[in-house]
Amino acid sequence: MGLLSTFRGATRCCSGHFVTRHFSQAARRGVRPGGEELSRLRLDDLPPTQRLELLFGLSPCLLALQAARRRVARLLLQAGKAGLQGERAELLRAAEAQGIPVLRPRRQKLDSLCSYQVHQGVCLEVSPLRPRPWTEAGEASPGDDPQQLWLVLEELQDPRNLGAVLRSAHFLGVDKVITSQRNSCPLTPVVSKASAGAMEVMDVFSTDDLTGFLQAKARQGWLVAGTVGGPRPEISQSSEIPITSCLDFLWDRPTLLVLGNEGSGLSQEVQASCQLLLTILPGRQLPPGLDSLNVSVATGILLHSICSQRKTTSEGLRVAQHPGLSSGWEKGR
Repeated sequence: MGLLSTFRGATRCCSGHFVTRHFSQAARRGVRPGGEELSRLRLDDLPPTQRLELLFGLSPCLLALQAARRRVARLLLQAGKAGLQGERAELLRAAEAQGIPVLRPRRQKLDSLCSYQVHQGVCLEVSPLRPRPWTEAGEASPGDDPQQLWLVLEELQDPRNLGAVLRSAHFLGVDKVITSQRNSCPLTPVVSKASAGAMEVMDVFSTDDLTGFLQAKARQGWLVAGTVGGPRPEISQSSEIPITSCLDFLWDRPTLLVLGNEGSGLSQEVQASCQLLLTILPGRQLPPGLDSLNVSVATGILLHSICSQRKTTSEGLRVAQHPGLSSGWEKGR
């Protein structure tokens, strides 16, 4: 497979020699992770990987190990420091507990492997993560909880937009995310990094018939709320669907919030399946070209406007399950 052949306690490099792993013994002796033992595993010439992908960034890698949704081939930690502390040490301990080989490539090699993305000195070789069929999402009855919220994404194509959308959705308590199978960005490592690892722990599903999915949920009693950039005259005149500001929206039944493509918005077929269209009104007169918002920014505003109506329950903050996603606005993740 192009990976290093792995055995218990040893890893064979492409030259055929074995490099002994001392981490488990060191951990049993109480040695701090990343000390002298770790520095011995320095491999500068890593072979390319087939059928796996390189997840990069501290939070995505740590959450991927905790979620255990992916097959992990090896952990790559940047060489150059005598010891590891904090979350890097936690990541090493998690890899040790799962028997994952750990290697120490130099910074230049990690830069090259990650196509010069911001990797924070941490990478995982992992199997791809793919959306599950929406039929596996389970049937949620509107009577179970009137304040259920699913986010539906039609043909979002930019990985950083998708990652930012997933991060906001997880933070604000969205129950499930459904994406269109056609012309949508896959769940790539770039998406995971942009989501600060939220992609690793969220329920993301997909469907090849988004219109049929929306119509089926509407028949079950869900409100299908689409989104538009603004109550423009051509929309108001041609659409019989009511348009309202997100600030005036009352969340009193299970809702599907549907967002469209970055450039063209919702397709006509999907928009026709909506019962209501939500919009974000600007705070001033805007010139052409500045009269709309980035889709990830719009998603955050819309979700906050809706989720701020959520009643307090004994469940508490949902993001508390994953502290790495809620410990600060930005921590270089």
